[in-house]
Amino acid sequence: MRWHPSSKNIGALYERHAVAFDGDRGKRLVERDWMERFKTVMPEGADVLDLGCGSGEPVARYLIEAGYRVTGVDSSATLIGLCRSRFPAQDWLVADMRALALGTSFGGIIAWNSFFHLTPDDQRAMWAVFRAHADPGAALMFTSGPRAGEAIGEYRGEALYHASLDPAEYEALADAHGFDVVSYVPEDQDCGGLTVWLARMRSS
Repeated sequence: MRWHPSSKNIGALYERHAVAFDGDRGKRLVERDWMERFKTVMPEGADVLDLGCGSGEPVARYLIEAGYRVTGVDSSATLIGLCRSRFPAQDWLVADMRALALGTSFGGIIAWNSFFHLTPDDQRAMWAVFRAHADPGAALMFTSGPRAGEAIGEYRGEALYHASLDPAEYEALADAHGFDVVSYVPEDQDCGGLTVWLARMRSS
């Protein structure tokens, strides 16, 4: 399948609809069980890198209230502005996750409902970004599709691009970049049908 033009414009789409997205996303943490698992894999006292953090609700809020320091990254300046107004003690950056090079590492990295907006090749390249920002023993959690392919959804009347690699390729990429898969649940019905990966950076 040819990549849809919307695959290049995800950040602009979320910026156009930032305030509406904040309301639509809401405060309900359907991801709570996965957040709890994420916490058990992270080293004690870990700082967390939230890639595609949106408005900080509800995922970053949960982590902050659990005592973690969060660095949030999103390409939408409006969404990052909401994060800064809500959680001024944390670090919030307007940036493209694909080009991220912070020069520091974290005990937890999360790319929740953001990683799957990247093209397949960009997803492959992101593993070097994950590795560069992961402490030994760091937890990595992200959502994907259940199988390889591309799909065009819709948000506020605009085409919204999604893509996924084959699960076996995610496993191979994780291994090649020093991560061990801890848990993988395709289309988790206890989490809104999301396909979730949780991995840990090897300590050696």
